[in-house]
Amino acid sequence: MDRKRSVVSCLNLEILVWIFLVFAVQLSDETNPGDVAAINNLYVALGSPSLPGWSAVGEDPCNGQWQGVVCENTNIIAIRLNAANLGGELGDNLGSFSSLKTIDLSGNHIGGSIPSILPVTLQNIFLSANTFTGSIPTSLSYLRQLSAMSLNGNHLTGEIPDSFQGLTALVNLDLSSNNLSGPLPPTIGSLSSLTTLHVQNNRLSGTLDVLQDLPLANLNVENNLFSGPIPQKLLSIPNFLKDGNLFNSSIAPLPPPTSSTTPPVSGSPTSAQTPLSQSKPGIHANGPSSAESSSTRSKKTLSVKRVVWISIASVLTFIILVLAILLIPRRCLRKWHETQRTPKHHEMAPYMGARENPGDSGSLVQPGHHIEKAPLVVTPKEKQPRRPAPIPKPQHEQVVNVQTMSAVPKKDNSEINLSRLDSDLMPPPPPPLTLPQERVAVKPIAPAEDTALKPPTRPLPLTSVKSYTIASLQQYTNSFSQDNLLGSGMLGSVYRVELPNGKLLAVKKLGKRVCDQQKDDEFLDLVNNIDRIRHANVVELMGYCAEHGQRLLIYEYCSNGTLQDALHSDDEFKQQLSWNTRIRMAHGAARALEYLHEVCEPPIIHRNFKSANLLLDDELAVHVSDCGLAPLISSGTVSQLSGQLLATYGYGAPEFESGIYTSPSDVYSFGVVMLELLTGRMSYDRTRSRVEQFLVRWAIPQLHDIDLLTRMVDPSLNGKYPIKSLSHFADIISRCVQHEPEFRPPMSEVVQDLIQMIRRESHKRSDGE
Repeated sequence: MDRKRSVVSCLNLEILVWIFLVFAVQLSDETNPGDVAAINNLYVALGSPSLPGWSAVGEDPCNGQWQGVVCENTNIIAIRLNAANLGGELGDNLGSFSSLKTIDLSGNHIGGSIPSILPVTLQNIFLSANTFTGSIPTSLSYLRQLSAMSLNGNHLTGEIPDSFQGLTALVNLDLSSNNLSGPLPPTIGSLSSLTTLHVQNNRLSGTLDVLQDLPLANLNVENNLFSGPIPQKLLSIPNFLKDGNLFNSSIAPLPPPTSSTTPPVSGSPTSAQTPLSQSKPGIHANGPSSAESSSTRSKKTLSVKRVVWISIASVLTFIILVLAILLIPRRCLRKWHETQRTPKHHEMAPYMGARENPGDSGSLVQPGHHIEKAPLVVTPKEKQPRRPAPIPKPQHEQVVNVQTMSAVPKKDNSEINLSRLDSDLMPPPPPPLTLPQERVAVKPIAPAEDTALKPPTRPLPLTSVKSYTIASLQQYTNSFSQDNLLGSGMLGSVYRVELPNGKLLAVKKLGKRVCDQQKDDEFLDLVNNIDRIRHANVVELMGYCAEHGQRLLIYEYCSNGTLQDALHSDDEFKQQLSWNTRIRMAHGAARALEYLHEVCEPPIIHRNFKSANLLLDDELAVHVSDCGLAPLISSGTVSQLSGQLLATYGYGAPEFESGIYTSPSDVYSFGVVMLELLTGRMSYDRTRSRVEQFLVRWAIPQLHDIDLLTRMVDPSLNGKYPIKSLSHFADIISRCVQHEPEFRPPMSEVVQDLIQMIRRESHKRSDGE
């Protein structure tokens, strides 16, 4: 009987287990209730924005419909809503997520304070370019898996909390562009994996000693209040930016110790027991055991010495002023005479002899085993204007340019070896007497017929650029036949030209709308300005034509077409574009923009930067075309068309909608081109699903997740790329396509980052050999 009962009990238990398992399986399909409640609270705190799939109640966030939400099994592991125009706050329930690894809400308008309780599973926190206030939470010390945190571009205040102990996985930390103050916390020195630290544009003070033992490769402490000597170890960091501080190395030696202004330390037993003559400079003994008379004698002594030193300093200052008054005017006068005789580095007159015969000039190539680097004034590659053509050039400057043009050598090849990568750009000269082109704004223009009726207000400017007749160009292009058409754009069409000696050139025939906007003298100004642009990665201007109301620009011919065609039209050719080749292409394009933005004076804004304007030579080196044509694009209806095209095809920065285009707008377009190199996709592809049509919108949320990033890579690379190199490349892209222009890096910083990537790969290859 007992035996039967035992069997029945076992059967009942087994049935209960099966019922429990079935019930558990049914429950396992539902998202973790804690995560559901947490994301619903986050949605409400953000102001219930209009996001596809999102809802405050009743919907499963892991059903695949919630934009930017990534789940693993039944847990939410990532929330990515970069540049989604979100407002509101984060609320107080972020800590309720059970498995959240990544939160990326950068580039929005989210305010309030950062929650004090965060999920302990967080690995990546990206909250940059928002409006967060308050201080950085002290609970960071609990985030033991944290590997990257970006809080830059907010309004955070107070000191950086001393809460970095145990964060051994933290690699990237960006706290720049806030209102943080105080010294760097001691525990920041325990971040044993930290390679990138950005704290620029704050009010931080103290010394950098705590950073000297960290494995940093990128350190930016610019524009703070740091002082004291810079630790020797920090000077060996590859990318160390330190300007705008109070370091000892950047100021004159301090006066004798007795004049030190170090604030007194009170209540120190050591200083109280030390005789005054032996105490440290500037530290007064005023502890409990100090006598009042001792303090009085000390003050008198210091007062007398201070008077003596002030007297000596006054005499020295007077002597220096007298010498300066006597010597400086002579030197300035001598320099002024020299500047009247010598052309400036970035405004050298066009060289005449070399331009007379375009057939003699060879195109620059970029050797496969070296990174190409051109001198400051390099072989012309598609020259283009850097300042608005309508601004007349002073007559005396024209004469000087013509007289000195034969002194400018023309180089046919310029290689850069790795030892010169850090010192290839000289500082720009003083700006010329022209208005800076820092901003290009949409401006209405007068009707074409009105412009045509106005006689020229000055004689035609002199130029040394070779002039072609319209008849000869018709002959060389077979009357501009379709067989010789290379492409068309908003400014006109480009045709292949074959000279009698077999030399190939490319001629840009400007459209009637553009021609009507410019008088002859303005067009020649444009030609002269284009001709001044001299760089190995800019397409060379070879000549021009201005006859019978026609306007044509003749450029060097690049045999391998455009980067757009290479990436999107020819699958067989695309196989030749290895990972290292793509990095070299990005580097060449970046160097061209760096030259335009930061070397040319005044700066030149490209305004139409896209893969269709990046030409490839025989060695697949990049030559940027259409440089200096911004004055044509920025006039009237052409400007509106430019904006529509850039926005439609995914190259236009967000601020372009307001009609303003600046150098950071070029940086954004460059980031889009880098995305094309990374993914092999077009910037806009209407054949794809709606969420994937605009490359930037689709790619940005995936750039910081290495698994998603590897899935984005161009399949034609066949997985042949280093993961670290891929991650660095994606990081540069992420910074270039920031929503706010002020958070995008200058092109010189991008160039240096790409150089570091090329160096790493070169070292790996040499080590392998």
